[in-house]
Amino acid sequence: MDKIILKADELDGYLSPSDRENLAKLDDLFAKTLGIFPQFQLKNPDAENKLISSYNEMGALMQEICRKTPQIHVYSFLMPQESHPEASRVIAKLRDIGTENHEFVYYIQRAYEMLFKLAWGGLPGTEKNYFIVKTPVTRPEQNYAVHKITNIDNKIENTVMCVLLRGSLLPSMIMSKEIEEYSSHDYVTPFALFKIKRNENKKENDMEYILDLDRSFFRPELLDGKDLIFADPMNATGGSLVTVIKHLVKSGIKPRSIKFFNVISALKGSLRVVRALENCDVYTLWLDPVLNDDAYIMPGLGDAGDRINGIDSEANPRNIIQLIADYGSGIANLYRKQLRELENTVLANY
Repeated sequence: MDKIILKADELDGYLSPSDRENLAKLDDLFAKTLGIFPQFQLKNPDAENKLISSYNEMGALMQEICRKTPQIHVYSFLMPQESHPEASRVIAKLRDIGTENHEFVYYIQRAYEMLFKLAWGGLPGTEKNYFIVKTPVTRPEQNYAVHKITNIDNKIENTVMCVLLRGSLLPSMIMSKEIEEYSSHDYVTPFALFKIKRNENKKENDMEYILDLDRSFFRPELLDGKDLIFADPMNATGGSLVTVIKHLVKSGIKPRSIKFFNVISALKGSLRVVRALENCDVYTLWLDPVLNDDAYIMPGLGDAGDRINGIDSEANPRNIIQLIADYGSGIANLYRKQLRELENTVLANY
């Protein structure tokens, strides 16, 4: 089998001394926060205030770090104050252990609409795109309405949607649909599919990332010079993205830019990505402070892929066609053009 492996120590080699110092500070702060959790669970009257104060302290430090790292774009740090409650509520629902699959998918869709706005909604420019739509009203004449939005065609119509299978399949379709809706030419992104996984027998400090090229589907000539978009709901370590991009660059593919869209990103994963890759920006709805020993985000929200797709049996994991079938007719009809592009991507390799 043709496989590419990247190790955690290679990723950490990209971090600066300042990065390491800040990450150590956050580890210490979160360790103190963990000590408050049992008190809060026992309804200690002072625990709630301590917990709020602790998270505010970590948030202030992360905001300062991101201020000095402009390639990391955090919705709650950059958007107007009146937008913050919306982001906080969406993240709270996604984190909640009681949020079931259908509702979780709904909030994932909302999250990626907000992330699209973070990346492209506030771009300056006076040029507008005009849309004329036919309405159902026919009396006394057939009615039409005119709508206008900022012209961002040159920002979005050079993009390729890159899917880090499995959990990122639906988020990638959502982001592609957003691009289609804001394109004046109904541009539907091409897709590239990468089969990559972490070695779950490893810990965070010696993690390995394994890219299986035999089970990946992409056309190198369609990636060169393109704006590559990755939409993975969780960015814990950054290892999967870095592994894929380093392989592409080594193969002679030079992206024009890379955008990584996450619902939640760990600070360490965000720093690794922007330090390791050129012309790369991370867009995240929420930034979490630390990773545990198993390389999972804390406080996190669990396995986003399992919460979107349901849990596979280890012996019989579903392929992309089975996943799409399980999404049902509602998702299939909404993302019909995206599914056609996904099909073309796979079939073009045969």
